Amino acid sequence: MGNSIIAACKNGDSSLEDLDSYFPVRPECQADVPNTRFRPRAGRTLSERRWKAAFSQEGYLDIAGVLRRIQRGGIHPSIKGAVWEFLLGCFDPNSTFEERNELRQQRREQYAVWKSECQKLVPVIGSGKFTTNAIVTDDGQPIELANTTSNGHDTNNGMPVDDGVYEKKVVQWKLNLSQIGLDVVRTDRSLVFYENQANQAKLWDVLAVYAWIDKDIGYVQGMTDICSPIILLLENEADAFWCFERAMRRLRENFKSSANSIGVQSQLRALAQIVKIVDPKLHRHLEELDGGEYLFALRMLMVLFRRELSFVDALYLWEVMWAMEYNPNIYLLYDKTLEQLPDKLNDTQLKQYGKFERRILRTGATKQHDALAIFLVASVLETKKKQLMKEAKGLDDVVQILSEITGNLDAKKALNEALKIHKKYMSKVKKT
Repeated sequence: MGNSIIAACKNGDSSLEDLDSYFPVRPECQADVPNTRFRPRAGRTLSERRWKAAFSQEGYLDIAGVLRRIQRGGIHPSIKGAVWEFLLGCFDPNSTFEERNELRQQRREQYAVWKSECQKLVPVIGSGKFTTNAIVTDDGQPIELANTTSNGHDTNNGMPVDDGVYEKKVVQWKLNLSQIGLDVVRTDRSLVFYENQANQAKLWDVLAVYAWIDKDIGYVQGMTDICSPIILLLENEADAFWCFERAMRRLRENFKSSANSIGVQSQLRALAQIVKIVDPKLHRHLEELDGGEYLFALRMLMVLFRRELSFVDALYLWEVMWAMEYNPNIYLLYDKTLEQLPDKLNDTQLKQYGKFERRILRTGATKQHDALAIFLVASVLETKKKQLMKEAKGLDDVVQILSEITGNLDAKKALNEALKIHKKYMSKVKKT
């Protein structure tokens, strides 16, 4: 898909080009997907030409200029994958072409090692196929059957599933593989890209390897929604894996769960606190409907509005959010080579931060409340306030009213409203 995107980009700066050529939808699904609002706009959207011009001869990236353009109009589809690698912290903008190529090769080799470990336990991994059937019982006993993909092809290729390794975390990882397969089949099935079994298998492989290395969380439903666009945008599987791994560093806590709590609850509590301060009347009404825990917003926070927006608009929302929240130290922090953030920043340094991140630095907001996605959900609630106050008589009504935003949410306006709510929230907090 990466090559097809590039091939489709001969007129990369045109605002009239058809986005369907980048992310085509299956004809039979056209009526079921939300309408796309995003359109590349000349002079506002980060184009391929502007992207290339942002690098010095050695490869240093003018991240400040790139952020300005993304925050104005998103990223052209032809370069989304490459730009996302920087926004998500895969690479340091203050690195050279040579340094990044060396790092990319090291990561590809590391991914190959992890994938090989997985293949030894489950040979179907890396075969171009995947499974939707259980391969072990709950106590780790192998299930001797022909595991099949969604279209009925044999995925086990007649080979034994494993050689009797029943260690608890390994068993849990194997139990996850069938759920990953079921979710792969359901994810973005309207896209032509995922009609190809090899592309589905690529998504399954990346998630299987991630679940292998992140044994604390493993796999949780919703991860396919985050990973799927990355698989489509980055042709090399290892590169896609590392980009997803960086995305999960931002979202990982949302997917953590225990017998008593779910990871996203901390953001739900923050959302409740924000609405309580900026709109006490709405918060009281939701509390009276037994919605004070804000569980109705769980999906929006976990998968970042993937279900409420078209595929293209969700990508636009993500990249603008990531640009607004961008911290130029993100790569060094992930790489653990930066022990302490700088105390004072001059104007030039501040420009290398996203718009929202600069605001956080200036206001000193608490970590719990500094996710733009939380304020984005708050903006949706404010948009629906009149209807919620008048028509919602129970939680089912709240869910129904919020479901009406599907296909009708303007990502750009919602982000602007989110910034206004953050400003209002910080102003009221300072007064208390």
